[in-house]
Amino acid sequence: MSSTHRHSEDNHFAGHEGGDSVYTHQSRPHGARPLAVAVALTLGYALIELVGGLWSGSLALLADAGHMATDSAALLFALAANIIARRPVSDRHSFGLARVEVIAAFVNALAMLGVVAWIFYEAIDRLTSPVPVKGLGVFAIAGVGLLINVLVAWSLSRDRENVNTRAALIHVIGDLLGSVAAIVAGLVIYFGGPLMADPLLSMFVAALILRSTLGVLRETTFVLLDSVPHGVDYQKVGLSLAQVPGIVSVHDLHVWAMVPGRSALSAHVMVDDIERWPVILNQVRYLMRRDFGIDHITLQPEWLRRDAPAPSVPVRQAG
Repeated sequence: MSSTHRHSEDNHFAGHEGGDSVYTHQSRPHGARPLAVAVALTLGYALIELVGGLWSGSLALLADAGHMATDSAALLFALAANIIARRPVSDRHSFGLARVEVIAAFVNALAMLGVVAWIFYEAIDRLTSPVPVKGLGVFAIAGVGLLINVLVAWSLSRDRENVNTRAALIHVIGDLLGSVAAIVAGLVIYFGGPLMADPLLSMFVAALILRSTLGVLRETTFVLLDSVPHGVDYQKVGLSLAQVPGIVSVHDLHVWAMVPGRSALSAHVMVDDIERWPVILNQVRYLMRRDFGIDHITLQPEWLRRDAPAPSVPVRQAG
């Protein structure tokens, strides 16, 4: 096998033999019904927990209401993405409107940081100045919430094909933990335990919200900045392209996430024989999907006349 080189400028990768065209993968949206049911149940019960938390004085219930509101928003974004994905591209939006989901998720995550800060502030205040809590009421409301979460999880688990639905199921499992925390707080207080159980468990739920919120912020920020997708090695993508038989070199390589779960690639490639381009292109499509999960590929082929002198460019051996 001939050696692989990378040019020292312009993100230029060079290899041995070689492609181009556009590969567009259209996903088939489905699973809207279980997502719609999950949104209605989760958001509806978040409002009930909010009222119940204010009535009972339980910060744990209020925290769980915030957690369920966060996850209902995530479910709503998944539902919106499912519906928007069915809309064709237009002259105005050539990539479609899938990034509406990303923008909404980013704004929601920023708002939830404020909710988390408020829960921690209140919890610390209640640790020094305990507030009476109706333990039995907390237990009853949180118990119903646990049943709601089990129902939502069952509804989502029936759709195993939709990636949005599978991701939403993870959020609902987090809600289950929040409901369990509120139930424990209610029982501890009802049976005469310390009132600090409520703020302590509310901080536990707030930590769950913070963890999921930071994850959403990190993922959406990378997408909005057109960053290289998480788990994709930019250098390996370039070298893998350069090693495809028929490709002489690769430059102007760009890899980015269009939306979470959908990656795109564009590049200029120098090929040794343009007549072999269809074969090269099919191999590039296969390799990029198999090795890096990139399913939207745009390549610009370049080639030299057979009687043209080879280009003179400085190269260095890849490390």
